[in-house]
Amino acid sequence: MFEEAAATAAMIRDRVATPPRVALVLGSGLGAVAEAVVDPQIIPYGDLPGFPRPSVAGHGGSLSLGKIAGLPVAVLQGRAHFYESGRADGMNLALATLKALGCEHLILTNAAGSLREDVGPGRLMLIRDHINFAGVSPLFGVGGNERFVDLVDAYDPDARARIKAVAERLSIPLAEGVYVWFCGPHFETPAEIKAVQILGGDAVGMSTVPEVIVARMLGLRVAALSMITNLAAGLSDQAISHEQTMRSATGAAADMTRLLTAYLEEFGDGA
Repeated sequence: MFEEAAATAAMIRDRVATPPRVALVLGSGLGAVAEAVVDPQIIPYGDLPGFPRPSVAGHGGSLSLGKIAGLPVAVLQGRAHFYESGRADGMNLALATLKALGCEHLILTNAAGSLREDVGPGRLMLIRDHINFAGVSPLFGVGGNERFVDLVDAYDPDARARIKAVAERLSIPLAEGVYVWFCGPHFETPAEIKAVQILGGDAVGMSTVPEVIVARMLGLRVAALSMITNLAAGLSDQAISHEQTMRSATGAAADMTRLLTAYLEEFGDGA
C-alpha cells in the first residue's frame, strides 16, 4: 500500500506548487466546501491509481488541491463506502497518498442521522468518539504491528477544542457526540436505533469510521464533523431517504463551510 501511495503522491506533486498540509474528505452535499478552494488544481479520481470511484449521488469524484484561508489543502470530493463493495479498505490508498504528500491533519465530514431530539436537521455535530457497529475493519489483511492501532483520542482533543472555540466565536450551534457506524446501504431499524442509544450513540451514519482507523495508523491527526440531516428511524414520523439527506445537507453546508474556513485559518496561523 505504501509503495503505491508514494508513486501516486509523486504524480500529484508534479502538478501542484505547494504540497497540502491538511486534507478534507467531503460527505454528501458538501460541494460548497470544495468551492472555497482558491486556484484549485482538480484531478479526477480516475487519473489517480487506487482512489475510489464514488457511485452515490452528492459525492463527486475528484481531488482538489489549492488553498483555503491561505492554507494548502487537499479536498477529496467523494469517498468509498463499505456498502458499495463489501470492503472497508476503499479509502486506504487515498489516505496513504495524502500522508505521503505531506498532510499532517485530516478533517472528515459526513451526513448523519441524529439520535437526539434536541439536535435536529440542519445542525452540526462534532464527533468526539465512535462505535463501530458494523464490526469490520479497513485493516483486515494488513500485515505488521502497525495494524494494532490505538484509538484512544482518535478524534484529536486539541483539534476538537479549537473547532468548538471557532464555532462559539462564529455563533454556529455545534453539538458534540458519539458517531455510530452502520454498514448500510439500508437505513437502520427503530430497534437498532434504540440499541445504540443505550450504548451511548448520538448520531448514525454509513462512513467515516474506516477512514479514522486508517488515518490513525498513518499518524494523521483527525477531526470529524457530521451534518445532521434527519432524526434517526423511529424518532420522527418523516420518511428517511437519500433525497432528504441531500436536501438537509445543502441547508447545513453554509455553516460547515464557514466553520471549516475559520478553523483552517487558525491552523495556518500555527494551530
